[in-house]
Amino acid sequence: VQLVESGGGLVQAGGSLRLSCAASGSTFSITAMGWSRQVLGSQRELVASISSTSGSTKYADSVKGRFTISRDDAKNTMYLQMNNLKPEDTAVYYCTADGYYVGSNYHSWGQGTQVTVSS
Repeated sequence: VQLVESGGGLVQAGGSLRLSCAASGSTFSITAMGWSRQVLGSQRELVASISSTSGSTKYADSVKGRFTISRDDAKNTMYLQMNNLKPEDTAVYYCTADGYYVGSNYHSWGQGTQVTVSS
């Protein structure tokens, strides 16, 4: 599975951005997708995830009530709507996909998209 993110950019605090992640390849094998973020020098943080089977979602405490993860199965695309952005949300955001294919589990990453929130 290949993942391509888009939608990052520069926004002022309190503003909004929507990230998109287009999946291609063996997308039928995906069981869950998510968004992680990383600040240079820090560990990656799982921000949100969504199950491909049940549609259930999970969020990091730091983004609950501000971020919404969703997917459009017809377009093989996942989204992250980010509202009320804060400077501490500044990071590179990565799209991830977990699945099972040809007898093995996999965990795929996109190339990342930069989100910068100015104060």
